[in-house]
Amino acid sequence: MNRRVGYRAFARRLAVALSCVAVAAGSAQSAECMRGINLAGAEFGSLGQEYGTGYIYPSDKTIAYFKNKGFTGVRLPFLWERLQPKLYDKFNTAELKRLRATVKAIRSAGMQVVLDPHNYGRYEDQLIGSDGVPQSAFADFWRRLAATFASQDGVLFGLMNEPYGISAEDWLSAANSAISAIRQTGADNLILVPGTAWTGAHSWSGGDYGTPNANVMTGVTDPANNYAFEVHQYLDVDFSGKNDECSRAADAVKAITDMGDWLAAQGRRGFLGEFAVPTMPACQQSLKDMVAVVESRPDVWLGWSYWAAGDWWKPSEPLNIQPTDTGDRPQMQTLQGYFADRKICGG
Repeated sequence: MNRRVGYRAFARRLAVALSCVAVAAGSAQSAECMRGINLAGAEFGSLGQEYGTGYIYPSDKTIAYFKNKGFTGVRLPFLWERLQPKLYDKFNTAELKRLRATVKAIRSAGMQVVLDPHNYGRYEDQLIGSDGVPQSAFADFWRRLAATFASQDGVLFGLMNEPYGISAEDWLSAANSAISAIRQTGADNLILVPGTAWTGAHSWSGGDYGTPNANVMTGVTDPANNYAFEVHQYLDVDFSGKNDECSRAADAVKAITDMGDWLAAQGRRGFLGEFAVPTMPACQQSLKDMVAVVESRPDVWLGWSYWAAGDWWKPSEPLNIQPTDTGDRPQMQTLQGYFADRKICGG
């Protein structure tokens, strides 16, 4: 081994490890270089459908599979309306029991969990901030949820999945109201704050949705100063994740690189909450490139969570990495190799 190269590699690993420790030491709750998976299912179906028929939480078997593969966290989507069927009212007892049991199962497996109301900035299709769903209703929801999981180790609060159709200014106001409500409960959990426009990294500093997130979201106010910005980034032609190709992989990877630079300039942290590629061999290198960009910057990125898996995903869904009867899917094989080569984030 070249001694100089060996020394540099050792120094880099040491710096990464210390960076992760510093992030954790800065607050009681931290993602600590999370390598996560979105376990979908609880956000499935239509309101009114029965549990086990219209929607499902991840099974212990699925949780164990991803734990054993090397994942350290789960982003857990669910529906606001199922948990709180009436605004400003108490949570549904049975649904809260399911959510708490799933969080306990994930934590018992040694993984962190991101609570993810998967509502796109809406409640029953009405936008937060509208007459039907005032910002105070969103704050009330988070006050109740935060009180339930206040300061629990390894439980992170994802404010909202992919708000869209709302200006960055109005979304910032709603987010700050929710953050204030969370902190008033005494909860010190790490909060993941998205932007508007589906919180795309590629459009964070520009786009056609009004004032860019980059110009507005610097106004986040957190009394505990324990938050990170959550962005999503797909690699297909329109960055939506709906197309079975990865034709804009280079642009997507650059978007994450640019987002990291923005975070560093602002002295903030980020989390890549969703990204994915289909099964084609040409897309597997792009998947590794995306992960590598995030893990090479532990000074700004807390980690990532792949979209998606879950007990009810069909094998025909091109992005999912729920195992099939014949074994691991190609994307899992790609990520597994990455895990084996890099024992720590950034290593």
